[in-house]
Parts: sequence; structure tokens; C-alpha cells
Amino acid sequence: MAEKGWHEEIAEMRRRQALAAEMGGAERVERQRKRGKLTVRERIAALLDPGSFREWGSLAGEGRYETDGTLTGFRASSCLTGRGTIEGRTVVVSADDFTIRGGSSETYHHEKNVQAELMAAEYGLPLVRLLDGTGGGGSVAEIEKLGATYVPYVPGFDQVVANMGRVPVVALGLGPVAGLGAARLVASHYSVMVRGLSQMFTAGPPVVAAAGEKVTADQLGGADLHASTGSVDDVVESEAEAFARARRFLSYLPSRAGVRPERVACDDPADRAEAWLDEAVPRDRRWPYEIRPILDAVFDKGSVFEIGRAWGRSAVTALARLRGVTVAVIASDPGQMGGTWTAAASRKITRHVELAETFGLPIVHLVDVGGFTIGSQAEKAGTIRDGTRAIATIFQSTVPWCAVILRRAFGVAGAGMMDHTRFRYRIAWPSGDWGSLPPEGGIEAAFKAQIEAAPDPEAARREIQERLNRLRSPFRSAERFFVEEIVAPCETRRWLCEFAELTVSAPPTGGGGFVYRP
Repeated sequence: MAEKGWHEEIAEMRRRQALAAEMGGAERVERQRKRGKLTVRERIAALLDPGSFREWGSLAGEGRYETDGTLTGFRASSCLTGRGTIEGRTVVVSADDFTIRGGSSETYHHEKNVQAELMAAEYGLPLVRLLDGTGGGGSVAEIEKLGATYVPYVPGFDQVVANMGRVPVVALGLGPVAGLGAARLVASHYSVMVRGLSQMFTAGPPVVAAAGEKVTADQLGGADLHASTGSVDDVVESEAEAFARARRFLSYLPSRAGVRPERVACDDPADRAEAWLDEAVPRDRRWPYEIRPILDAVFDKGSVFEIGRAWGRSAVTALARLRGVTVAVIASDPGQMGGTWTAAASRKITRHVELAETFGLPIVHLVDVGGFTIGSQAEKAGTIRDGTRAIATIFQSTVPWCAVILRRAFGVAGAGMMDHTRFRYRIAWPSGDWGSLPPEGGIEAAFKAQIEAAPDPEAARREIQERLNRLRSPFRSAERFFVEEIVAPCETRRWLCEFAELTVSAPPTGGGGFVYRP
């Protein structure tokens, strides 16, 4: 009687999957843990809801066979891909396994990454990359294996780039990443490195040493270095914190572009008024103040999620909520460079507007901008180029904007608070102070001849200053509808919540000609 069923093949399938689950073997797994790192499967389990991961490509790898075709060993792919859930929402995961070839490339590694990108794109699912190794980078050892060299190309990078405009992408650097792995880390909407555990390089220390520079891995590509330049968004202290930040970032965004983020329940009343806000801005215009407590006071309690704190520090960028509605936040920090727009702050603002535009997030801009940073260093940094690009991005955006002028708004950078040709949902605090130039800095230029001709030039300068100050009141501007509303600072939250409610009923926006670029 003929044998029934495919039990032998099913047993072989399960045997191969069990071998794959051993990753690089007990010795290499132990070495991974001694470095203070989780294994790739532990990482996926820590990121996703318990028991939700479904691997895709579990049999991909390299078998070793006897001449009669009997399998004698199996090395799994150094890339794991699949899907799972985060707080019940399906996401796609691709993850490097450093215990197998240091997480480096192989043919099926490339293809598995490509398929993960395509799954996210075609099904409209967020994508999380767990990077530890070259993640598809090249190796000179491939020359002997191929028997020839090849003209460089980047498998699947078209999908990496395209997904920047299609689905939320989070990338976590959980070990050393180089080459293509580094490119995949930064080609994301939110990137994180773990201090002391991960480094990122265009090329690692051995290659750099061959070029004549001897540096340690952290000196060349440590987490703090890259966070200070904006190459990555944030630095955390542990893998667990990286997973927590990935989950939280995704909670603010929709699963794909073109749909609204889910509104969350909120018990923080819209009319919550914190009286201390009425005294938050000093009367002396030269004094700074703390911006972050103001953000906490006007947005839903506990909802402010700052991105990129270590770079472009005169601008704060964040995600937050207003009565459960996700908004993108830009805020001046007068404690850093007086809140002026540096080249780095301008790039940071540009990226945040691109994020908001890609996913249709309304923007709230809290403004205290003294203009672009000035001086020889600012000119050498190309501030005007980066600043103009930021303003162009703001004017090209289509999402709803709300501007709150806390204090200063001067010059071209001040004009970048919003596109003034659209409906201006704009409010100002009584501390508002604006114009083409601050009078303190422009009097000598505008009234030079008059001051020099006066019997007492200093007295003449003071008289002109006092005369201009009498016209400087924001109420004079409001009389002419140069500013739309002046509000008590403690009432700001109510105005912002009303803005958020208007955006809920407005037609969908975003994607108006550009999307997020790395």
C-alpha cells in the first residue's frame, strides 16, 4: 500500500526551522549576549505584542549536503523578516542577525529586505528595521565567491526611498552598522541608536585606518556624534528604550500616507488653563525662558514626543496631541542661540515639515524667532541656503498650520512662521514683538545721519528708540489686522484645541508635491 501524506517532508521542514532558530549557534549567541546585546529573535519579541510575530522566509539559508543529498547542516539567513503587531496594529519587521556573518549581506538577505519593503508598501503597513551589521553592505570577499567584480548597485533601494512617502519607517541601530546598513538606518522617518552599543559608519575603522586615520569605533561613528549632527534622531541607553520609543513614535502616525492618524481618547479638558503661562515670557526682551514646560502646558498632558533634541537646538521639533488629535510641533528655543534659525535648525525644521506633509499632520508652530543666525560662522555654514529651503518647504506644504507668536518674529526667518497667503490661524501673546528688524539693532542703520548730526548722539538714539517703542505694541498691529488675535497665554490651549477640531472636519491634506527625504 502506498505511503500516505507528506509527513516526512513536514518533519524535514520543522527540522530546518529548528536549525534556523539556533541562529549562528550557541557560541556566537553567547558572544552576542556578552556584548550586552539581545539576539535577533529576542529583539523581535521585545518590540512586538507577545506571540504576534509571523516569520516570512523561515527556510531561507544555506544548507550543507552529503553527495547523496542528505542535509548535514543548515545556516539560516542573516536577515529575519515578517510581520507582527504593536498595540494590535500590524507592522512589518526586518532584522539583522549579527551572529550570522556579522549581519552582512548575501543574496537572500537582499531579497528578504526587498520583500519586507514591498510588503509594507503594498499592504500599507508601518515598517521597523532592526539593524546590527552591514545589513546588505559589500565585502571584498565576494570577489572570490563571484569570480568577478560588479558595478555597484543597491538592491531594493528604490523601495527604501519610495517608502519614505508611503508608510511610516522606523530604524533602530542596535549594533555597528556600515555601508548600506547605515544608509537604511538614516533612510527612515525616525532613527535611534543605543549609546555604547551601536555605531554607524560610511566605512568602518579598518577601512578608515587604511586611509591613514586611526580611530575607535565610537570616535568614528558613536551614537552621540551622529545625534549631534542630525544623522540620527535620538540616542537611548538600552535596547528596551529603543523599542519603547519606536512603539511610541508609531502611535502618532497612520499606517500609511493618505489616511488620518487614529484619534486617541483624551480626558485632558480643552479649557485647561495654567495661570503661570501669563508670566512665562519675561518683560525684558533680552531674557530667555524655558520652552519645553510651555509645550507640556498647552498640549495634551504627557503627549509631547520630542524628536532630535541633540541637534539644531534653537528649534524644537516634536509630535504631540490636542484632545487626542496628532499634530506636528515646531517651537523656538530662546535659550539656544536666542531662538534664531541656524543652518542645522533650518534643516531640522525642513525635515519635520516633510514628515507632517507626508502623513497629513497639522502643524503648530510656537514662534520666538529673532531671525537667521548672523556672523561669519553662520555665513560659512550656509545658513541662508538651509534657511531659505526651510521657508520654501513651509510655503509648499498643504497641511493646516497654526502659529502662536510667543515673542519675537523678525526678518525672513520670522516670516517663515507660516505661509501668509493661506488662511492664517495665527494668535499672539501680549509679549509679541515683530518687524523686519529688532529696533535695537536697526536704529543705527536707519537713522545714522540723524544720530550723527545731533548735538548729543546718544540722547538722540534714546529718543528715537522710545518713539519707536511706543509704536511697537502688538495692539497697534491688531488694530490693523496685521495679527489676527491676541490671547491671554493661559488660554492658548483652548485656541489650539479649537484648531485641532477644525482639522478633523477639513478635507484630507498632505502630499502636496513633496514627501520626506532622508
